Amino acid sequence: MAMVCLTDFEEYAKAHLSKATWDYYAAGADECCTRDDNLLAYKRIRLRPRILRDVSVSDTRTTVQGKEISFPVGIAPTAFHCLAWHEGEVATARATEGLNTCYITSTYSTCSVEEIVAAAPSGYRWFQLYVYRERKLSEQLVHRVEALGYKALVLTVDVPYTGKRRNDIRNQFRLPPHLKLYLSHYKQETSVPEEYGIPANTLDPSISWKDIYWLQSITRLPIIIKGILTKEDAELAVEHGVQGIIVSNHGGRQLDGGPASVHAKHIPHNFTLEKEFVINSHTVLTLACLLCFCMTC
Repeated sequence: MAMVCLTDFEEYAKAHLSKATWDYYAAGADECCTRDDNLLAYKRIRLRPRILRDVSVSDTRTTVQGKEISFPVGIAPTAFHCLAWHEGEVATARATEGLNTCYITSTYSTCSVEEIVAAAPSGYRWFQLYVYRERKLSEQLVHRVEALGYKALVLTVDVPYTGKRRNDIRNQFRLPPHLKLYLSHYKQETSVPEEYGIPANTLDPSISWKDIYWLQSITRLPIIIKGILTKEDAELAVEHGVQGIIVSNHGGRQLDGGPASVHAKHIPHNFTLEKEFVINSHTVLTLACLLCFCMTC
């Protein structure tokens, strides 16, 4: 059967992936209210069509961070692509390069950044970063991706602790033995309690606004904060000199009961940073474009 829309791909994946893998990809936190609201919010949006406009020539190109991309859709950072396909993030990077848009590589990738860059040498890439308790490891990651030509750092700020994803707990989810996280710098030992491929309690829950200055001190890359949902935090991001924000509730996988990302209306549409763009995990509001980052989690 031909797959002609995202729902077709979703149904195909559910039929062909293992239950534990499907449950991981589909997971939301706790009762999944926010995850479900993310989808319902878009279904409630209504278009206001105008007619008798010359549409014989259309141009979907836009720019993000000064880089022209072919259309306003990018790939958000998502983990463990090799669970779904043997080429994993390498295939994702290659496809994104072919479409000339932006791919945000996840810290939780099952391919190395070197493999990703080799597979798509001309691709436009940002790197998503978690901050480890052992800061030196995060610093090594930053220097590694900067040397490989990544164009921005996307700092995820809504994971002081991992959300309670009930099916993952029921399934006792772990990465299969043949897969590993190439970017974690942590040795995976079966005797150590694991949380999504790295030892439990690896991420630093003490991260705060002052750590933006630390990150700025170790890199020349633009810093984009992912996980903003309030006007107050958007304003603090500006005060701390970041170059962009991604309005995101982590796909509803972290804090259940928060708003759908597209309903974060208290961040005004004319809100701008130095580079004059505000990124929503689904919608980017710049001076003249709408940009969608798909598969946010």
